[in-house]
Amino acid sequence: AGQDVRHGRFGRSLSALTAVGAVVTTVEIFFEHDSASFGNRLMWLPIIVNPLASAAGVAGFLSARAARTTLPIVSLVVVANGLQGFLLHARAVGQKPGGWANARYNLEMGPPLAAPLLVTLVGGMGLLASVLRRETF
Repeated sequence: AGQDVRHGRFGRSLSALTAVGAVVTTVEIFFEHDSASFGNRLMWLPIIVNPLASAAGVAGFLSARAARTTLPIVSLVVVANGLQGFLLHARAVGQKPGGWANARYNLEMGPPLAAPLLVTLVGGMGLLASVLRRETF
């Protein structure tokens, strides 16, 4: 594993994992937000942003230049969107009957509080992939 990092293979692999993770999270978010009827227009943002992260992850896997330019920009947007989602989910939990005073019930029945943080993890993988040394062919 240490040699993979030293020789740059890990950065390429992390770019690919970013692409795959973005696809998986997009599908999951779509079904969850669809079940909530996309009640808030902001629910569409991760459906738009995450596929861009997938494309940037593939580009970062294929091109060292894309890994240094496109991947970090898109990954920062994904991280910001994940943090925004966390705040929106926290606000929605607080708006349920009883609010945070009834946290145990509202956390179970409200929007998943940790789910947007998983989106930030995908963005974080892309950021890490963009700063790691790249293998040369």
